[in-house]
Amino acid sequence: MAHSFISRMQVKPDKHREFIQLCREMEALVKAHEPDTLVYKFYRLDDPNGFAVIESFKDEVADKAHQEAEHSKPVIEKMLPCLADGYSRELLHDLD
Repeated sequence: MAHSFISRMQVKPDKHREFIQLCREMEALVKAHEPDTLVYKFYRLDDPNGFAVIESFKDEVADKAHQEAEHSKPVIEKMLPCLADGYSRELLHDLD
């Protein structure tokens, strides 16, 4: 069973362009280095400052590896100052 999440965040209005570029970098890094990641995709929300990322991993071990991955730490350090107020991460449960 996959281990999946939706994370939601608010981005400072003057940081949208920078944040979108960093999101694309993160998507590329995950695709290149994390074979046990099934889905990793950022989206804009209806709220003009709202963004979300859908993350789905093969299992909890793959999720933990993603969270501890050294290749993404420099990008995450640049993303955090773009956020207006942190983020929330919600576990998604399969229907079965």
